[in-house]
Amino acid sequence: MSDNQTTRQKFSRRGRVAAAVSCVAAALLAVGASVQPASADASAHATHRSAVSAPVAAPALATPGLGSQNLIQSGDFFQQGLAPVAATFGLAGKQGLSACSGEETMRVLTKGRATGYADVIWTFDTRAGLLTESTAEGSTVASATSYEKQLNALVSSCRKEPAGHWYYGAPRALTVPGGEGRWYPAYNGDGVASGGTAVVRSGRRVAIVELTGAPSNDPGSVKGIAAAAIHRLAG
Repeated sequence: MSDNQTTRQKFSRRGRVAAAVSCVAAALLAVGASVQPASADASAHATHRSAVSAPVAAPALATPGLGSQNLIQSGDFFQQGLAPVAATFGLAGKQGLSACSGEETMRVLTKGRATGYADVIWTFDTRAGLLTESTAEGSTVASATSYEKQLNALVSSCRKEPAGHWYYGAPRALTVPGGEGRWYPAYNGDGVASGGTAVVRSGRRVAIVELTGAPSNDPGSVKGIAAAAIHRLAG
């Protein structure tokens, strides 16, 4: 990569957090995406009704292999104190990976060689913020491991930033039934914890999940979301 390309990528990723939050409405109208508004789910979330708004159910997109059912679902947020209100799902692999990646997508990172893609943008009912998740299924465990390595290198490139810019903290390893990964707390320009990102893998499936804006200032939320993402990938 040339110096000019590196400079453009750095500029793009530093503005991405603010742009992502302010442009949620535009993202929800993306071509090929499916928007699902809030709906009640009495059997699964009755105990949460007094504390949070009605959960959002992921649409059952008919597709072999990797699909929307392997993405984080509304019920996964409640233990983190987050209340989702809407989600946009896609299967093209064309969603931006994270605030650190600029405009790079999972399809670009995998060079279009993955056997399947799925992604989602979740918005919340309180405070500015959103969660994005991009997943891919490799043809082999080795290919998925390669994608995982590339994603971790991408995220790690945003651990050292100039004073006053947001940045990721040191990675924390995570191993749970079904898979493994690393999660990184994020800090704003004042050094205050604000969301984070995680790179996870389950067999041939890999995902990057990012909580941006300010839906949660507890770094532990990112760990919980990472564990939920692994569970869904393994399903």
